[in-house]
Amino acid sequence: MILVDSSVWVDYFRGVVAPRTEVLDGLFGTNDLAAGDLIVAEVLQGFEVKAQFDETLALFRTVKVVRLGGMDISVQAARNFQILRSRGYTIRKTIDTIIATFCVQHGYQLLHNDRDFLPFEQHLGLKCVVC
Repeated sequence: MILVDSSVWVDYFRGVVAPRTEVLDGLFGTNDLAAGDLIVAEVLQGFEVKAQFDETLALFRTVKVVRLGGMDISVQAARNFQILRSRGYTIRKTIDTIIATFCVQHGYQLLHNDRDFLPFEQHLGLKCVVC
């Protein structure tokens, strides 16, 4: 299963042609594509035009959407943040820590375009789709 981060969804909806958006496009209609509930919120809040919001919401309703948080993931995300900070990495967004931790804990690969995930890959076992 591949979880797609908002960094890729945003590029996709902006029409950016890149390997990561091509991978996302190829995942539609498969059972390998997932979005996180918090990622859906991040993406949808970027639309100012109601029609675009509604169209994107309809698309997300065709994709497996997983609950990213919860107590166990939240606690482990905090631990992971502390581990990385002790190794000299400061993750800029709490949501990225939750996303990476969810993927590690549940065996998902992550498709992203965000440097904050690299320490998770290098030090905590996050599996990323390489583009």
